Amino acid sequence: MDSVSEKKIALVTGANKGIGYEIAAGLGALGYGVGVGARDDARRETAVEKLRAAGVDAFGVPLDVTSDQSVTAAAELVERRAGRLDALVNNAGISGEMAPGWIQDPTTADLDEVRRVLETNVLGVIRVTNALLPLLRQAASPRIVNLSSSVASLTWQSDPDVDVGPLMGIYSPTKSYLNAVTVQYARQFAGTNILINAVCPGLVATDFTGFQAPRTPEQGAAVAIRFATLPDGGPSGSFFQDEGVIPW
Repeated sequence: MDSVSEKKIALVTGANKGIGYEIAAGLGALGYGVGVGARDDARRETAVEKLRAAGVDAFGVPLDVTSDQSVTAAAELVERRAGRLDALVNNAGISGEMAPGWIQDPTTADLDEVRRVLETNVLGVIRVTNALLPLLRQAASPRIVNLSSSVASLTWQSDPDVDVGPLMGIYSPTKSYLNAVTVQYARQFAGTNILINAVCPGLVATDFTGFQAPRTPEQGAAVAIRFATLPDGGPSGSFFQDEGVIPW
């Protein structure tokens, strides 16, 4: 515990697979102690073992972002482990049910499904961020990264000349909402040492996309790792992808 507390500590939600796992691996390779946040016990422990085998100082954090009790317990675990948190990466997210062709028609959207996606993609981020904020405030240069998507861009979504992919009447608005929330946190944190940004990993081959995508999880994780390790004076309240700023 003492050796962990002397190094920077990160918590990555949804870190048992895909982009989240690669973010954890990348931060671990940079010397961070990494909390692997995941709700599935078996998958979480498998991920921790794999990370440790690769030399990462990883520890499991049972975490269901939709549960107040689970999030509170996760914050308490991190506090016992390190007493602070240097980086929080809110990676956990779900797409919601899709029709063939990855279509979500807003005119036929099931409201229970809308609420389910919103609970994870937006309320879960708020729940986790607020629970971990006291530990982030104990760090010298705390960073918060929210995993968003280019489909959250209202500018691109409303431009007929921009190819934004299929209609996603549930998932896309939740990520726009997440971006708006990110900006409000940045306003609240203005003048402090906390930097918070939204990032887009791109179209990544994971189970989220049915492994039908051009980018690898490692490539998708790179932008999140970059913003989780920003130097002091870096941007806050912004929306980025590898190529640069994404318009709101």
